[in-house]
Amino acid sequence: MGKLEGRAALVSGAGRGVGRATALKLAAEGASVVVNDLDAGPAADTVEKITSAGGQAIAVPGSVTANGFADRFIGAAVESFGGVDIIINNAGYTWDNVVQKMSDEQWDAIVDLHLKAPFQILRAAQPIIRAAVQREAERGIVVHRKVVNVSSVSGIRGNSGQANYSSAKAGLFGLTKTLAKEWGRYHVNVNCVAFGFIETRLSQPIAEGGSTIEVEGREIKVGVPAQAYEAIKMIVPLGRAGSPEEAAGSVVMLTYPEADYVSGQVLVAGGGYEG
Repeated sequence: MGKLEGRAALVSGAGRGVGRATALKLAAEGASVVVNDLDAGPAADTVEKITSAGGQAIAVPGSVTANGFADRFIGAAVESFGGVDIIINNAGYTWDNVVQKMSDEQWDAIVDLHLKAPFQILRAAQPIIRAAVQREAERGIVVHRKVVNVSSVSGIRGNSGQANYSSAKAGLFGLTKTLAKEWGRYHVNVNCVAFGFIETRLSQPIAEGGSTIEVEGREIKVGVPAQAYEAIKMIVPLGRAGSPEEAAGSVVMLTYPEADYVSGQVLVAGGGYEG
């Protein structure tokens, strides 16, 4: 029996990187997982990885910012797995520019993705959670549910060229702390993990094949200049970037029963670096 046996978990942005590693760790602990990714292929790959190992998972591909997505995402968990126990708001990418060159489109796209979409998903989940808690109270039982919002040290210290991203990630701290207060009566633990330098396709050294990603018709540059990449590693006390699996571990441990009395907190997973 895993620590999360019988739990229904939703993970946005779970087709690649940290989100995929998070979905796999949740499934390995017995959770049934609703896997979201912008692209259907990576979402299906994560589902196949889980199910081939004997777990349960379904894919709900699509943009978390699309109209109606939040209701579809939450509804899939209820229909397939009977409820909502764990929500991981992880989906994201960066679209950088200095403030004087940042367009309203850039600002809105990133703030909608990193802040508005998590808000909409949590709002859609509230009636489902409230009804489940009422049923459980009638039976005299208490079930702790978990929310983990994925943020960044950029939300703590800011980062040049990331006014949109840093602002949205800072906003997640406020959303986390507010929901921890509002949902405490439902026995929901709401926490946030702020990542430092994690090895993903978004942080690869450009000299080793920096690329672009296509997001809803936009070509977004990803990667870090090679010199900056090495400099970042030097200021991390552990002397290296974190792996997606390590990053996922910091998220998943907040979903365990051992964290039932931890709520409203921001955990920095940055190898000792907080900005």
